[in-house]
Amino acid sequence: MRIVIIRHGDPDYEKDSLTEKGWREAKLLAERISKLEVTAFYCSPLGRARDTAAVTLQKMNREAVVCDWLREFPPLIWRPDVTDSKKIAWDWLPEDWTAEPVYFQRDNWAETEIMRQGKVGEIYEAIIRSFDTLLAEHGYVREGEYYRVERSNRDTIVFFCHFGLECVLLSRLMNVSPMILWHHTCAAPTAVTTVISEERRRGKAAFRVSAFGDTSHLYAAGEEISLSARFCETFDSDERHD
Repeated sequence: MRIVIIRHGDPDYEKDSLTEKGWREAKLLAERISKLEVTAFYCSPLGRARDTAAVTLQKMNREAVVCDWLREFPPLIWRPDVTDSKKIAWDWLPEDWTAEPVYFQRDNWAETEIMRQGKVGEIYEAIIRSFDTLLAEHGYVREGEYYRVERSNRDTIVFFCHFGLECVLLSRLMNVSPMILWHHTCAAPTAVTTVISEERRRGKAAFRVSAFGDTSHLYAAGEEISLSARFCETFDSDERHD
């Protein structure tokens, strides 16, 4: 089975939609995705993801199942360097989160006081349960550290969602702490991540990422990659620092 995870286009967060650039990105994305034989589409309920998906769905005359658990990873925390407001749980300064070794641990990363106050672990567990339930519907049932194959297939399922949520899904498939993915990967708007099952022994499958954050559909059309996914490359730049 092939899992395709797509981040929404360049966002207009105030309107929960897309910028003019985001709509251009969504059209280029649709040209790419419409060439695939897609078994099922799943989409976040948030406007920026639904608008991105709509362009592809209209082109293919298809519909998507809207899943509430595909919305952007929602927990807020009191970040150590910010005292006047809560921040999203996966946006920390590197010098702060890396100072706590537990954040690198797959089983214990959400057990610090900061994460417990934000109920981060509880929300994470609820999302991966929903994800595993959906994968089971497609024939792959979570069993320990791998997936038991009840219906071997070459289906392609596509998710339109968000960067933070994408890292949650990938952390489940890869058996790693999501903190590593949140802070050491970057998926630009309309970036495409492809994960493929490997059934090297009958009935037992693992998933491997064959491409992460691919924006070749934008590059090929001469569309500049959005910086909304990243922070400043160097401190003296005018790109966002926080």
